[in-house]
Order: sequence, then C-alpha cells, then structure tokens
Amino acid sequence: MDAIEKGQLVIYTAYALIGLGTFIVARMFVQEQESRTAQENLAELGNRDASNFLVKITRPFFTQYVVPMLRGKSFWESRRVHYKRKLVAAGLREELTPDEMIAFKLFLILFFPIVLGLLKVGDFIDVAILTVLASGILGWFYPDIWLKSRLQARQRRVLKSMPFVVDLLALSMEAGLDFVGAIGKVVEKSSPSPLVDEFGQLLKEIKVGASRQEALREMALRIDMMEMNSFVSILISADQMGASIGKILRQQSEQIRSERMLKAEKEGAKAAQKILIPLVFIILPAVGLMIFGPFLLSFIYPTGS
Repeated sequence: MDAIEKGQLVIYTAYALIGLGTFIVARMFVQEQESRTAQENLAELGNRDASNFLVKITRPFFTQYVVPMLRGKSFWESRRVHYKRKLVAAGLREELTPDEMIAFKLFLILFFPIVLGLLKVGDFIDVAILTVLASGILGWFYPDIWLKSRLQARQRRVLKSMPFVVDLLALSMEAGLDFVGAIGKVVEKSSPSPLVDEFGQLLKEIKVGASRQEALREMALRIDMMEMNSFVSILISADQMGASIGKILRQQSEQIRSERMLKAEKEGAKAAQKILIPLVFIILPAVGLMIFGPFLLSFIYPTGS
C-alpha cells in the first residue's frame, strides 16, 4: 500500500468517524427530546383531575410503570374496547384512558395487600394473613364497582334532565328553529348536566361534517341508556320519513314523564313492602311492650302484696 492509498484510507476513516460521531450526538439529542416529551406527558397526565381518591394518589405509579407494559399488547384489546365504552358512558373519558383503567386494576391487586400488610405489621389493624392476600381480589374488582356506580349516577342525571331538555328542544323547533339551531339553544339556555354536555358534543360533530343520524347514534352509544336509544331511534325514523320532529319531541317528552311517574309509583310500592319488615319485627313489638307492659307488670307484681 503506497502513501496515496494510506492517505485515502485515513481520510475515509476520518469521514466514517465524523459520521459516527454525528450520529451519536444526534441520537443523544433525540433521546433527550423523547425523554423530555415523555416526562411532560407524564406530568400532564398526573395533573388531570381525578374524582376518585385512589385514582388520584396512585395515578403517578400505574401510569409510569404499568401502562407502558400494557400499551400495544393485543391480549388486552377486548378489555380496551369494553372500558372505552364504559368510561365514555360514565363521563370519565377525560379522567382515564382504557389502558389506564386496566393498569389501575392490575396495580390495586398489589396495592391493597401491601397497604393492609403494612397496617398489620404496624399493629394498626388485626386481620388474618389470608384476608391480606384476599384483598388483592377486591383490588381487581373495585375499579369495576366504582365505574358502575359512576355510570348509574350519570344515567340517573340524564334521565332526570331529559323531560326539560326535550321540552326546550320541542319549543325551539316549534318557534321556527331548525334542528341544529334548536340544539344550540338547548345548550345555551339549559343548566349544566350530562345530557346538555352530550348535546353540545352532538352539535360539534354536526358542525364538523357528521350527518345528523350519525351524530345521534354516537350520542346514544356514549350515554348507553335504553331510554336514550329509544329516543334517538324515533328521531332518526322521523327524520328519514320527513315527519315533524317538533311534534315527535313533544310526544316523547310526555312519554318520558309518564314513564318516570310509573317508575316512581313502582319504587313507592317497593318501599311500602320493604317497610313491613322493620314494622313487624321492631316497631310493633316496641309499641306492644309500651302498651301492655304496665299491665303485665301489675299482674306479676300486685300492689297489694
């Protein structure tokens, strides 16, 4: 190898080293940016409001350590679909993602036994070891119980506000507004409620290009109530047949009020049956003792003796 070839080899080697150094430096900058972005995302996730105390105190742990292990895993896909619908119906889509919900359940399997174990070791509580271990089962099912209670509470609020909102929607359309304008008036004039929020989302979807029928179906899926599904089906049918939606809304409002009255009467009848148990076994014996007690005492302990 002559001097020229050696010089070219040195130059090529230098180029290669410069390229390798540039790649390493660029990679370091990219990794630093990715790390910074990940930290900012974690901080943003941690700053979200949480209505549940356990979610609030454990979010930094399960979002940082458990969620990355679940993300992208096809094994949990069916659970993701299930929890996505439930979280939306419960009004928790801004609070938890499906992956976070699954991670929350998995984290509580260890969190509950650890907390109970520490309390037992510190002599704060006296429970069996089996109870400490079994608390992990509660940790798995607790998020589902909490989610179900939030869903039912939201559905009750939706059902309670439906007659007023439907009446206002019917009045707006009878006053000459079209369907979109009537929804805007409902969102503007009604007091805040989950149903008004859903109508606001419906209005946004229509404005960005979704058809009225598609937006109504999406709203019914988000609320996930039999009454809302029936209401949306009737509106879509009326829209397809060209019937007067204002008249349909008025009929629906009356029907919703009638169903609420029947449900209230049914619950009242149940309450009357439930009160029989304490009445027979607690109240009547106490009243009988107050009335007949003095007579029994007078027979047992005569005053003349």
